[in-house]
Amino acid sequence: MRIAYFDIISGISGDMTLGACVDAGVSFEALREELRKLPLEGYTLARRTISRSHITAVKIDVDIDGGGHEHHHRGHEHHHRGYEDIVRIIDGSTLSESVRDRAKAMFLTLARAEAHVHGTTVEEVHFHEVGAVDSIVDIVGAAICLDLLGVERVYTSAVRTGSGGTVETQHGRMPVPAPATMEILRNYPIALTDIPHELTTPTGATITATLSEGLLPGDMPFTVSAVGYGAGSKDIPGTPNLLRLLVGSIPDTPAEERLLQLDTNIDDMNPELFPHVLERLIASGARDAWLTPVLMKKGRPAYVLSVLADEEHREALLGIMYAETTTSGIRVQPIVRRILAREQQLADTRFGQVNVKVIHRGEHRTRVPEYEECRRIARERNLPLIQVYRQITEDLSSLKSDS
Repeated sequence: MRIAYFDIISGISGDMTLGACVDAGVSFEALREELRKLPLEGYTLARRTISRSHITAVKIDVDIDGGGHEHHHRGHEHHHRGYEDIVRIIDGSTLSESVRDRAKAMFLTLARAEAHVHGTTVEEVHFHEVGAVDSIVDIVGAAICLDLLGVERVYTSAVRTGSGGTVETQHGRMPVPAPATMEILRNYPIALTDIPHELTTPTGATITATLSEGLLPGDMPFTVSAVGYGAGSKDIPGTPNLLRLLVGSIPDTPAEERLLQLDTNIDDMNPELFPHVLERLIASGARDAWLTPVLMKKGRPAYVLSVLADEEHREALLGIMYAETTTSGIRVQPIVRRILAREQQLADTRFGQVNVKVIHRGEHRTRVPEYEECRRIARERNLPLIQVYRQITEDLSSLKSDS
């Protein structure tokens, strides 16, 4: 599995994140081209290479032009955008769905933190410096960079923050860490330092808290393929003002789920009723439900009705089994299920874009058609289901060989 690990040496901000990603291999031109898909003007993106503590790092600057189309129409209103305004800008772009989703999730994290700190609601929050053009570029840019790097999962070290100082914001002078930063990082591992500077900004905290799975386990084997350094905006005494990004892979370990299996033997029930029972069980929260034909004592034919379920659905499903079948006793046993990582993905096929299931098998990815998608296409086009399934499988195979 390809991951990004942010080593937060001295805090994290939006521009440091972009700088680290570019230094780790993201094409600056590709980043700039992707950002141009946003209906947002009035800024210039620039990169430079600088040295922090004798380490070469990339510094990304978002320079506000002041004379662009965006500013001509809005004047200084770009400092006072609501959350919905920003969502409209992101959704009004031609960026990929995954990039848009990540960016919107980050702005929702910010909106919730601002609402909590200022005693208002997400709908009423007006972003100030957070909602300005440079922060939109930082947050959407971070989503773009991780997409371009092919990152599936993000981890970090503990987030280092300054303390003891103050920082100027649109709300006036605030303590370090800023209240919004602390709210965003609630329940996330942090390391307070005695450095009286804003090491971690609300934007940097947002990128971390929204996208990261947390700390990378210390015993996790991690093969690093790229390293990047992003520079902060100033030299800070006592710490190299850098964010280090490691990009690489970790083993795909199957996840484990703790479930219940409910089983009962039935030998005196009309088999015509079983499809209804299975449907009710699935609709009521069962993970799976199935029948197994068996021979009971004295050679009597019967069925085992089995249900896989979470603990929370236990009583409801037992109730259905007792009500809908002739059973008088049900076996309940805890089981552990190991599952490979899986996800949904859109793929181009002869039938247009369809949802497919991607199953992670170590370093390999297996893409298989989704049954419901195949059934929908078969109905719409009046084709045999087996033909649709085979043709989509062929298209997925050709896509894999092309890439």
